[in-house]
Amino acid sequence: MKLNRARGYRKGRIEIIPMIDVMFFLLATFMLASLSMQNLHSLQVNLPQGKAEQLGKDVPATLTVTRDSKLYINHTPVTLDSLAAVLKATGVPGKSVVVSADTAAPQGVVVQAMLHARQAGVEHFLIAIKHD
Repeated sequence: MKLNRARGYRKGRIEIIPMIDVMFFLLATFMLASLSMQNLHSLQVNLPQGKAEQLGKDVPATLTVTRDSKLYINHTPVTLDSLAAVLKATGVPGKSVVVSADTAAPQGVVVQAMLHARQAGVEHFLIAIKHD
């Protein structure tokens, strides 16, 4: 004898509208997260204000000059004499350096640091500023 079921068998469905909502949420989340991933390897200094374009994919080495004339290459303390050797050792990508100098840093120290970096083969200097 064959028994009939009281409830019929229904196939499962995949709802597409909630999946689209989730995908848009993930897209927005990853876009916002990628905007905050730009990282300069510099110390916190008081930068001058201005308007400029953001850096591209290749993040160059960062030369930091503090208000008390201390020099750093990517958080590594250096002197004027050892600056060229440290820059050569880091293998500067694209032969460019970001100069992140405090507004109260002596101009002479910044210029001397840039001249020593030029001896290491640096061709382009990018000046770090604080956006308005």
